[in-house]
Amino acid sequence: MNIPKTNLPRVVIIGGGFAGVAIARKILKEDMQMVLLDRHNYHTFQPLLYQVSTSGLEPDSIAYPLRKITRASDKSFFRLAEVKSISAEKNTVHTNIGDIVYDYLVIATGSRTNFFGNQSIEENGMWMKTVPQALNIRSLILENLEQATITDDPEKRKALLNFVLVGAGPTGVELSGAIAELRNHIVPEDYPDLNPAEMNIHLLEGLDRVLPPMSENASRKAHEMLEELGVKIHLNTMVENYDGHLVTTNTDLALKTETFIWSAGVTGAPVGGLNASALVEKANRYEVNAFNQVNGYENIFAIGDIALMQTEDFPKGHPMVAQPAIQQGKHLAKNLVRLIKGEKLEPFEYFDKGTMATVGRNRAVVDLHKWKFSGFFAWFVWMFVHLWFLVGFRNRTVTFFNWVYNYINYDKAARLIIRPFKGHEEKMTMDKEKA
Repeated sequence: MNIPKTNLPRVVIIGGGFAGVAIARKILKEDMQMVLLDRHNYHTFQPLLYQVSTSGLEPDSIAYPLRKITRASDKSFFRLAEVKSISAEKNTVHTNIGDIVYDYLVIATGSRTNFFGNQSIEENGMWMKTVPQALNIRSLILENLEQATITDDPEKRKALLNFVLVGAGPTGVELSGAIAELRNHIVPEDYPDLNPAEMNIHLLEGLDRVLPPMSENASRKAHEMLEELGVKIHLNTMVENYDGHLVTTNTDLALKTETFIWSAGVTGAPVGGLNASALVEKANRYEVNAFNQVNGYENIFAIGDIALMQTEDFPKGHPMVAQPAIQQGKHLAKNLVRLIKGEKLEPFEYFDKGTMATVGRNRAVVDLHKWKFSGFFAWFVWMFVHLWFLVGFRNRTVTFFNWVYNYINYDKAARLIIRPFKGHEEKMTMDKEKA
């Protein structure tokens, strides 16, 4: 890997997501050598991926080069690498570009899409965890609109204009709302030969309400807002199969569609090599103590989505969202300094800052402890928070001006088909998630 030898403690971080970036930025100036590994050379602000998928933002607005982080210190290094396994007994990480020895290892590999064992959905559906996948969805949506303008077959046109999203969590709600706004504002202008009324957005949820992680008030308000936008919501509906053309469910509902987007859940993305006792198989997450140490190891830590820290308030672990990852990353950075100095470690305590989701223009819901509100003010708060946590001043500026432009002009400027598909097999070749 060509990492210089050093007498300083070496900290190897696997993953450049929210958790990995949070700890990396905090230990840059400390007396330790840091090596950050990721299979992409950029950090992705995943909460805004849905806007890339629906032409609202270009991908470089929500991606930040990881080398811009490590270049701030001559003791920090980034390597573009795919981690294969860990040999804990040798303090070694094995990657596709070579091996690296560590003194302290931080696993921040995040999560991946959970298909719950349904092979047909994994093979034929679309999902959204990375920038390339978001671009795939954007291109597929626009390509299907183009195809709908030229087909003479009414059944084919109906399938092309049927958009089916599975999972009514924040991602599903935000994505379905954005597609509805695309239909309401862009399609009439760009596709005058299409009838927007023929374009249907179906949101399927297995539970009895949308936004299950949020309050019932937020759920009810989001449901109303989605219906105002024209989204058709199907609750208590479990998808059983998607063969690339037909969606079947546990009810009488069956939908023909060429656009099937799966956002029904995530699971941890562990690295092979650690003891079986370290991994909670049902969640695919590493069991960690209050200091984020992986069960059975003193110098291996896990933070973010991949870490399962069970507490009285969170018996199933912290939610797999950005805030726990950021807070754990910052806290572990301080604990590593304490550990190297021989000081006592401090236990992690999560501060829940609340949850929020946007449904569309002037529409959002926010749960902040005792305060629960929706509408324009919630939408403004949502925008402010997301701008604040974007990595990099340029990204904040570009995103802000894109939002202002879109708001004034009812426009989505990034309507480009750059990754056309000939079929689902090609999509799988280009976009297959790596285990």
